Amino acid sequence: MSKKLNLLFVSILVLGALAACSPKAQLTSPEHNRSLSVNGIGRVTIIPNMATINVGVHSEAEAVTDALEANSAQANAISQVLQKMGVEEKDIQTSNFNIYPNDRWNPMTGEVEGRYFAVDNTVNVTVRDLSTLGEVLNAVVEAGANSIYGITFNVDDRSAAIAEARDLAIADAKVKAEAIATSAGVRLGEIISISVYESSMPISVYDGMGGMMAAETDVPIAAGTLSVVMECNVSYAIK
Repeated sequence: MSKKLNLLFVSILVLGALAACSPKAQLTSPEHNRSLSVNGIGRVTIIPNMATINVGVHSEAEAVTDALEANSAQANAISQVLQKMGVEEKDIQTSNFNIYPNDRWNPMTGEVEGRYFAVDNTVNVTVRDLSTLGEVLNAVVEAGANSIYGITFNVDDRSAAIAEARDLAIADAKVKAEAIATSAGVRLGEIISISVYESSMPISVYDGMGGMMAAETDVPIAAGTLSVVMECNVSYAIK
């Protein structure tokens, strides 16, 4: 019986050794690991039809209630003027509101002589009729705005331009991939992965200009053109 068990054990060892020496089947075909990645860019030029103005009101007073009251009065006056000019209430949105104390220093002695409170109220105003933009700027300054931080031009509906720029980006990537494949002596296969994203930003101008500067000019502000830029990354299998 012991001889039979020994013979069976030896047979199992031999079979295990043969299995270890036999070639293993590859789980994935080598060509599936070969790929080519390219970037594509698509650009569409459009004309802006709206603008957003960042309007600020700054008030100071010894008492916080006085500073707040003065600031609120100026902000309400601006809102009323804008609505009279046809700007809808939904297009006037508060973006920042701060109340903070400041020390009043004596420039001669360098000592603190008192304290006052400052109130900053900033609103984003959307102007949908660009022909009135210059008038709106003058009106908000006359109503009490003492700073205009910037104007951003945009379009109310970018979907069509984005779709066109996306198609151009993908087509650009394909042209580049075909050219590279030809140079490398390979053929393009199916798309393995693709990612698309927008890299353009609205046009911003007038940054850092104070309100009084805006009030002193009646020259229309040119919106120019806006570029909608889409970029993509496409990976192709290659044969």
